[in-house]
Amino acid sequence: MVHRLRPEGLDFVATAPVRLVFAREVSTPPERVFRALAEDVPGWAVWFPAVTSARPVDGGAGRDVRLRGGLRMRETVLAAKEPEVYAYRVDVTNAPGVWALVEEWRLTPAGAGTRVRWTFAADGTAAFRGFLRPARAGMGRTFRDAVALLERRLTAGA
Repeated sequence: MVHRLRPEGLDFVATAPVRLVFAREVSTPPERVFRALAEDVPGWAVWFPAVTSARPVDGGAGRDVRLRGGLRMRETVLAAKEPEVYAYRVDVTNAPGVWALVEEWRLTPAGAGTRVRWTFAADGTAAFRGFLRPARAGMGRTFRDAVALLERRLTAGA
């Protein structure tokens, strides 16, 4: 079943009942990482293993994303400030138990590279919130692997 989520703003990243935060440094400059996140939306399916397809919609103001396991999301871009932050909220999904979901990718210079920090901010039923706690380790591995693949992709394309 597809359902509409609560339309949270960027401040939800700091106030969500469940916040999962992951970080990793890459050797690529923030501008290149930002462009991969914000401008090459279809490329997410190449470097983020959980994503099977992604495409911009509404002239780049939103995204349609499909994940492994059949999850679908329609998203609205909340912030695209190069090279610092790229964030979006999920407006519609078929994931059960979700009430609100915002993801933020924050990029900060780290030597010659970038510190990539991903915040997954969510609210939902008790069952959904309970599921996210043990899922944290797996999401962290997925994030680290994805950012490593992104770094290899960007380095190879240099």
